Amino acid sequence: MKKLLVALLLFVAIIPLGFSQVQSNLELLDIFNMEYVSDPQISPDGSKIIYVRNFKDVMTDRNLSNLWIINFDGSNNRPLTTGNHNDFAPKWSHDGTKIVFKSNMADDKMKLYLMWLDTKETMALTNTPQSPGTVSWSYDDKHLAFNMFVPEANKSIIKMPSKPEGAKWNEPPKYIDKMNYRGDGAGYYKGGNSQLFSLPISGGTPKQLTFSEFDHGSPIWSKDGKNLFFSANFHKDEEFEPADSEIYSINVNNGDINPLTDRYGPDANPVLSPDGSKIAYLGYDDRLQGYQLTQLYVMNTDGTGSQLISGDFDRDVEDMAWNSKGNGLYFSYTDQGMGKLASMSLSGKVDAITDGLGGLSLGRPYNAASFSASANNKFAYTLGDTSHPSDLGVADTRNTERLTQVNNDLFSFKKLGNVEEIWWKSSYDQRKIQGWVVTPPDFDPSKKYPMILEIHGGPFTSYGAVYSAEIQAYAAEGYVVLYTNPRGSTSYGEEFGNLIHHDYPNHDYEDLMSGVDAVLEKGYVDEENLFVTGGSGGGVLTAWIVGKTDRFKAAVVAKPVINWTSFVLYADGVQFFSKYWFGKKPWEDPENYRRRSPLTYVGNVTTPTMLLTGEEDYRTPIAESEQFYAALKLENVETAMVRIPGASHGIANKPSNLIAKIAAVLAWFEKYKDE
Repeated sequence: MKKLLVALLLFVAIIPLGFSQVQSNLELLDIFNMEYVSDPQISPDGSKIIYVRNFKDVMTDRNLSNLWIINFDGSNNRPLTTGNHNDFAPKWSHDGTKIVFKSNMADDKMKLYLMWLDTKETMALTNTPQSPGTVSWSYDDKHLAFNMFVPEANKSIIKMPSKPEGAKWNEPPKYIDKMNYRGDGAGYYKGGNSQLFSLPISGGTPKQLTFSEFDHGSPIWSKDGKNLFFSANFHKDEEFEPADSEIYSINVNNGDINPLTDRYGPDANPVLSPDGSKIAYLGYDDRLQGYQLTQLYVMNTDGTGSQLISGDFDRDVEDMAWNSKGNGLYFSYTDQGMGKLASMSLSGKVDAITDGLGGLSLGRPYNAASFSASANNKFAYTLGDTSHPSDLGVADTRNTERLTQVNNDLFSFKKLGNVEEIWWKSSYDQRKIQGWVVTPPDFDPSKKYPMILEIHGGPFTSYGAVYSAEIQAYAAEGYVVLYTNPRGSTSYGEEFGNLIHHDYPNHDYEDLMSGVDAVLEKGYVDEENLFVTGGSGGGVLTAWIVGKTDRFKAAVVAKPVINWTSFVLYADGVQFFSKYWFGKKPWEDPENYRRRSPLTYVGNVTTPTMLLTGEEDYRTPIAESEQFYAALKLENVETAMVRIPGASHGIANKPSNLIAKIAAVLAWFEKYKDE
């Protein structure tokens, strides 16, 4: 015992004062430890926020989530639900005493639940075979409305004979006669449509309100509880006009449906004003352009008096909520890669509230955020920057504050790469292009580092000043990383976005190469160790780049389009791409399709090129990667193909898939990197 005591005293004596864990770079397994906040819902009186806290389970390879509640001043932060399941989509009752939310806490079946916040008692409201969609409270807090998929057997004209008793035949043939027969992440569509339902908060059997052969969008209640407002595309040529939805009202008693809008273009996301007299909604007049601003409109609840509110605002309105007086709206938008929150009067005057919205895209640095507003003009939003995924932020019209640091346990002893904003002029037309340079931890500007050019997808989307596990993983392995928003990116106005209208890919190439040159001028990048990668639209551009230049040591082309002719006939959403991105079908303008296809230039490729795609990707199907792989093999170019089993276009549907993608990219680059 005496020897043990001496040993313990000696051990304590050698621990230095202020002991802390040794700092280290991020490792791929750390992705399982990263958390983020989503869907913050502020209470009607602004005193509390319920938010979704997202986490991962390394043993089951699942993305999971629980609900947490916190006071507006940051006190009493605590869980409402716990366990390794998915709790999400919380919605406050108007009196602030209850919430509904969705969860698979019981038998892994997704149900709608009601929770009384004073006692935390919870009751399942539904036990339906299908999961309820988006839920809306009636203003008297006695009823709920939601949309939900109602299956219907697919009809087949093929009549198989009866098989003998005990015979083991293959499954019957699948008869398909619809234009849209499969969707990325959804697989092959089952027969049926999304219909509207109502349900008393006592639970029971939901009452089906609609029975049409069309999908119905998320409903909201009228103030008097007699009607629901929703968006849908009821046009007979719906399959050929995918973006021509209208806003409708339905009488919940007799089922009568009335159109409230009528124009060529999408009308969606209805939001009722505080006094119940007006509806704000989002949409645009469709001009068949690749990129069109999503604009804010207001009309009376009977559909009269529609007016465009955001006509002078050259950014997409992403989400909105009425202010307490009903004389304007709060809205979120993205400006030059930065998520922002602002107010807009009914005359279109815009006043800034805060920025820093983002952090919902854990993998790559896409701009994505959400917010909610209380009845007394307080806000809760997802707050993100380059140093962390989304946390919970709050604001009023005067101040902002960060309330959570859900990754502090991990990032307190992990070193991140520094992120610097950079602008340059494109060699094509001298337009200013924005990007971000990420340097490795313990960066020494006197040294030379290998560099990765990482290109976003879309192409009509944007990267921003937000955290990215993928980018930080590259930096942790000693690479400088450049990510950027070339022409065609959103958040710079409609004119900039449409510079690639019917001309993609093309001069976005010069934008990217000029960005590489701008980073090389800084003096710390090894010009002989340049690498390039990108996914989806970024995969298109990566394949395009290796057909145009040999300056990169190696490339990874992720989930690309290689042959536009095969893509527009094979991807989900067949009716969209040829109509909006080309203007003509492949057989009507074969030269345009050929000119813009990376496959056309495969004979120029000398860069070692890896292809990487999910095997269940129906947006940029793996056949696109297979074509380029075969073509590169025929050209005797060093190549490899990586297939992610079970993955759709959103490869990171499982944490291990994101890790697999990053590991594959790094392995390919390390193979060709000069030491």
